[in-house]
Formats: sequence, C-alpha cells, structure tokens
Amino acid sequence: MSQSPESTTEPNPFTKPGFIIATALVIALIAATIVIFLLPKGDGNAPPAPGPAAAPSSSNQSGNPATAGPSAPAAAGKSICGLPASSDTSLGAAPVTTWELVGTMAAPTDPKIGPGKTDDQGIRSCFAHTPTGALYAAVNLWALGSDSSKERAIADQLAAKGPGRDAGMKAPPTSVPASAVKIQIAGFNVSYTANQAVVELAFKADNGALASVRTTLLWQNGDWKGVVADTGAPLEEPRQIRDLSGFILWSGA
Repeated sequence: MSQSPESTTEPNPFTKPGFIIATALVIALIAATIVIFLLPKGDGNAPPAPGPAAAPSSSNQSGNPATAGPSAPAAAGKSICGLPASSDTSLGAAPVTTWELVGTMAAPTDPKIGPGKTDDQGIRSCFAHTPTGALYAAVNLWALGSDSSKERAIADQLAAKGPGRDAGMKAPPTSVPASAVKIQIAGFNVSYTANQAVVELAFKADNGALASVRTTLLWQNGDWKGVVADTGAPLEEPRQIRDLSGFILWSGA
C-alpha cells in the first residue's frame, strides 16, 4: 500500500524553530551593519573582507580605501586623545574591563584603552593604538550601530576616509526594521598590524542564536576607523555559527 504524499513529506527545515531563531539573529546583525555603514539601497556588491592575516599596503589595490596613502600613516603613535601605543601585535586573552550599555549592546571601556572621547551625540571615539584598543573600537562601533539615530554621525566620525565613507555620507538615511532580538558580544579574535586590524566578533542573541562578522579597522589620524567598500557597503556580512569554538570568550551581558 502506497503512502500519501502528505505522510512521506519531510518537514521543511526552513520552518524549524532553530532556523527561524538563527535567521532572526542574522537579520538583527545585518540591520546593525546597515546602520553603521549606511549601505546604499540596492547595492550589494561589496568586496570580500581580507583574511585574518591580511596586512596593510602602501598602494590602493582594487580600489579599496583601506590602503589609501596619506590617511593611513605608517608610524605608530599615541591616539589623538593621548592614549598610549604599544608594540604588541597579538591579543591572546580576554581583557578585564568595565562594560557600559551603549544603545542596546554592552560595550567595553577602560581609561587607558578607550573610548577616550564621547561627544554630545554619544559617539565614542579615540582608542589606544594597540590590539586591545582595536578590539574596543570595533565593539563600540557595533554598539553605537544599535542606535539608528546615530547613523550619520557614525559615518562622519568613525568610517575610514575614502570613497566608501564619501558614498555613505551621500546616501539617504536607511530604514532599519525593528527587531525584538537583542544581541551581545560573546567572543573575539584579533589580527593586528600597526596600521590595520581585522577584528572578528562573535555575537549571541538573547534567544541563544550565534553569528559572527569581521570588521576591518585602519589607524587614521590618531584613532581606529571602520573600513567600508567604495560603495559605502560593509566589507563582510554576518554569518551564522554553530558554537563559539575558535573564539576567545568575552562578554559583558
């Protein structure tokens, strides 16, 4: 006796609760990415992010503003607000820090690491010229992005100089859908040279879902700035992850 199609059809995996939860997290992360980098509408052709061992270059390869000349000084030095630099190139353990709620996300703060400046719009800037300073800058950038009212100020003050920042400043304000999912930092990895850092952050939602994304930062004019593609789009979108293996665990919430 043959079975009916209804009795033999497997449940659609895209309707399983686990998939729906993970999708909600990725949507929340992409929304935060849009807020941070003012993704121009209809343009999704961002180049891939550099690999973990990527190093800065003195020439502008493939039109990426990350390697632009005068705005990416070669010499190490103190931050614009006087926070110290160091010759360290790695960060192998989670720093002990104080966490503050910025928007809807906990962000790290330390008087010797940063942020050394918070303006009247709440934009947090000026971080130490160290691997830990780059990590703090990346997390604070994401935390600021959880507040859509700050998108223009973020692009103006925290994006690396180049065509991507110019494109973002010209783009109309984005409409970010509200999401009930709240995300927090859960872990990190940092690849670092004196001029450039690639910070991979793991995020955990309040429903347990996990995702990660890499943020590339340049040392420009005495601070860490987020790099975007020439279109103003982020270099890399978030990806779903199964667990936190491979990350240094670190969280403030």
